[in-house]
Amino acid sequence: MAEAVIAQPFPYMETLEADKDYYWCTCGKSAKQPFCDGAHKAAGEFTPLKFQVDEAKNYALCGCRRNDGKPFCNGAHKNL
Repeated sequence: MAEAVIAQPFPYMETLEADKDYYWCTCGKSAKQPFCDGAHKAAGEFTPLKFQVDEAKNYALCGCRRNDGKPFCNGAHKNL
């Protein structure tokens, strides 16, 4: 499987609403980072990650695509 593009080497800070569907970009090629805009269709090997949050607040979403806590940042960008 192809490796995702590092969209940016630090997290995206986003204010998210509770119980709303979000689609996190897994390929790293979306122009609407950190969210999917369909760019993965050209990459062929990626599918956006659908997620929700329970509480409306600011969240750190992964920009490097190298963590195991997707879509949330876990600090993996510090090891790039």
